[in-house]
Amino acid sequence: MALRFLLKRALPSALVFLGLVAGAILLDVVLHLLKLAPIGRSLGLVGTAVIVLSFAYSLRKRKWITVGQPKRLLTLHEIMGWVGALLLLVHGGIHFHAVIPWLALLLLLVVVGSGLTGKYLLKDARDSLKGREAELKAKGLDKQQVERELLGHALLVRKMQNWRKVHMPLTMILTALALVHIVATILMGSWV
Repeated sequence: MALRFLLKRALPSALVFLGLVAGAILLDVVLHLLKLAPIGRSLGLVGTAVIVLSFAYSLRKRKWITVGQPKRLLTLHEIMGWVGALLLLVHGGIHFHAVIPWLALLLLLVVVGSGLTGKYLLKDARDSLKGREAELKAKGLDKQQVERELLGHALLVRKMQNWRKVHMPLTMILTALALVHIVATILMGSWV
């Protein structure tokens, strides 16, 4: 059971996360080898724009906008979040210039990790609930018995949905650090 969970849920999440880090390192190395490293600085703007656009899902979910299908917007949120994070990691590179950008970069990795973890753990909990429900119905239990038996699983799924209570505040802190970095960069005139 634990091995199945690791292979089905944890491994894909870990591979997506490792792919992000490996992709950023590879792209940074390629830019340096091609003597195009200055492009990495511009990728900060592009990465930030991609991530900002990915928040259409959050706006739709909270009914601040009405365009788009939530499921499709969630998929776009995940893809754009990954691509934006990749571009920001390349932008940050392995160069240590200041503390705030590095804190923002580290927090970016934590936010991506929390998003991936929440996505896969919540899907596993929902799949487990559906599987258990099918088992109980196959045993011939009536609707009330099934509901009684599933109460614990349903509560677990509800608790798992609370991962957003970690993901969202981390995202807000990341946003604040990014804004401080952007404003400081503009004020120091080093964005050109």
